[in-house]
Amino acid sequence: MDGLMGAVISVRKKIRSHRELYVKNEEAVKQHLIGEVFQALGWEWNNPEEVRPEERTEDGRADYALILDGEVFAYVEAKNLGVNIIRRDEPLRQLARYCFNSGVKYGILTNGAVWIVLKAFEEGSRLRDRVLVTVNIEEEPLEKAVLKLSLLSKSRITGIERVASLLRALELSFQGLRQEGYSESMLIEYLTSREGMNTLPIGELRGDETPKAAYVYDGGWKLLPLQEKSIKGVLLSVLLYMEKRTSGYEREEIRKAYEHIRRISLSPETAIEVLKKLEEEEKLRISVEI
Repeated sequence: MDGLMGAVISVRKKIRSHRELYVKNEEAVKQHLIGEVFQALGWEWNNPEEVRPEERTEDGRADYALILDGEVFAYVEAKNLGVNIIRRDEPLRQLARYCFNSGVKYGILTNGAVWIVLKAFEEGSRLRDRVLVTVNIEEEPLEKAVLKLSLLSKSRITGIERVASLLRALELSFQGLRQEGYSESMLIEYLTSREGMNTLPIGELRGDETPKAAYVYDGGWKLLPLQEKSIKGVLLSVLLYMEKRTSGYEREEIRKAYEHIRRISLSPETAIEVLKKLEEEEKLRISVEI
């Protein structure tokens, strides 16, 4: 995912810096934005066995055809950034015609910032009902945009309907549970907890436990490299985590505290009290797997 995240960040920067160019120039959108994303998705953009530009169909030329196992898997239709492909139906209908008349099941419509993935035909369904995924690189949180775009990767695209359906079900369930009064952090913790893993918050530790791992919740649960398998080791790991997210004088003080605690003998009970204080002062949540 790192390569794709880097590409999305790059595309965002290009759009911010050269918006006027991309609003007027479709070819620039293709070369600077769309190509970069597809290459990060694992497609060899200049390999005609994987990507073919200007693919002829009965209704005109699709900008690109994505090839898998020698067959066209999806058509890609590009527009300039000035075309609002979310509100305007015609670009999507044009793409659907290309796909339908060629027997190609999937289509991808994009203006570089917005990406729409379409299932071209399904009996008894309307056009917008067949949209599988919509991504807005500029407006969505980075992680969410990257995850949805990853469905278009060469290694994942064959399962796009199944995974898109799972994502929609997850989003609807999450929203429903939020409306029932469950907090976002509680739901995330529920979804990310591992079966059979015995974790305890710092406040429930007695001091005689042998930690297997340490976790800190700071906008999401993060696994901390354990310095040693002891409560003191958990404290050292938390201090290292805090050091990395600070700077200047505060960072120097945390490093001094880390070096001091590393050298001295510290009882588990004292380490627990220090961890509790850090939780309170730094607004963190710390858990230990035992």
